Amino acid sequence: MASADGARYVIIGAGVHGLSTGWHLAKELKARGTGSGNDVLILDKTGIGAGPSGLACGVVRNNYFQPAMRALMAHNVSVWESDPEAFHYHPVGFMQISPEVMHADVAQVYDEQRAIGYDSVFIEGEAECRDYMTGMFPDWQARGITSVLHEKKGGYAENMHSMKALAAKAQADGVEIRAPVRVTGVRLQGGAVVGVETDQGDIACDHLIVGAGPWVRDLWHMLELPATVSVLGRDGKRHERPMWTYWCLQEGTLGVDPNYLTTSDGKMPPVIHVDTDAPLCDDGDGSLITDKLWGIYYKPDFNFGGVQGGSMPWKVEQPADEVKVDPYGPKSTEFIVTPEFERMWTSGLAHCQQRFTGKRGLYHKAPSGGIGAFTPDSFPVFDRYRQNAYVIADSNHGYKMIGVGALVAKELMGEKQALLEPFRYSRYEQGKLHPVSHSPFPWS
Repeated sequence: MASADGARYVIIGAGVHGLSTGWHLAKELKARGTGSGNDVLILDKTGIGAGPSGLACGVVRNNYFQPAMRALMAHNVSVWESDPEAFHYHPVGFMQISPEVMHADVAQVYDEQRAIGYDSVFIEGEAECRDYMTGMFPDWQARGITSVLHEKKGGYAENMHSMKALAAKAQADGVEIRAPVRVTGVRLQGGAVVGVETDQGDIACDHLIVGAGPWVRDLWHMLELPATVSVLGRDGKRHERPMWTYWCLQEGTLGVDPNYLTTSDGKMPPVIHVDTDAPLCDDGDGSLITDKLWGIYYKPDFNFGGVQGGSMPWKVEQPADEVKVDPYGPKSTEFIVTPEFERMWTSGLAHCQQRFTGKRGLYHKAPSGGIGAFTPDSFPVFDRYRQNAYVIADSNHGYKMIGVGALVAKELMGEKQALLEPFRYSRYEQGKLHPVSHSPFPWS
């Protein structure tokens, strides 16, 4: 256990990254015989899973256009599969259902999934896609779909159950979790971190790990790191970009039995993600909602009962330093879902499957949502700063990335991890940016 005034490794954040890193770090120290009983301390200002990790829809997928993201996600899926019972992980698979404008992108994802041995099936052609989907859901009615990528791995997990399982695994290996403890500052000496200041006193450390989700902005400032970054763009020019941009997340639940989504053969369905450029009309009055590319995703929800999912996030226009991250999630008065989301998402459900027609009145009115801190290219940054501070900035890809902590723990032991190399901060300066797909979502 860590002592009252210090630990070798102090981790800020008891979400998926902090808990996973703490657990795997304790295991690494034990395996090497270098643990001293005063090793790993996790701090959180609220409690386990109090941020996005405890509120997320919980989707686990490999549907990424970026090769580095696909390789990293294959690793993360393997960690989910390591203890599905404890993590409340449902390995039902994932479906990316797309229009012709995304066909080539999704075909490339499929080819590269095969190249890394990730099990998936690809269906092409509008008639073939319709037959495949109606074979699973007889009431399938989405129009203009020309490709279906059906990942046989992946699925979803029940978020708070998985966070509590991670915490239990970490504690079983000797990690101490303290909450509520608010970090108010970082103590630097000779360019390195020597401790953190909290509302309950100073805590010394040899290494600091930041896994604070949307609060990464505040820790970034405490580490005296720059608010903007020079990005060598694809146009060959340099652009000064804000390090952090906030996006408001759009997720909600329809109050039906979770078994409402059962497939024609009586099985639980894969996670459904539909992107389409077919016009979306209001399920109630038929008025046009959008004739631009749009997307939704949905799955059963066994936590609160119903069908849970979301749609594209919207960009918060305020400068990052002006955004009020707290109070977070449903407790916020600014960053929660709106009636516009309810209209769009429930109409999207009805667009896809006849069973959802006329069901808007069952939408849960309880506030939901949250915000995410996005990097300049909307992909993660995993890197070391101030000599001994490791920052895990997931750019809102977080919950599904349960295995990043295992890789970070290896790097803290001095072993560079190839899966993390494409996500270094230096990529902005060097112009080594990840490719961009035609998806309407900023993280695909």
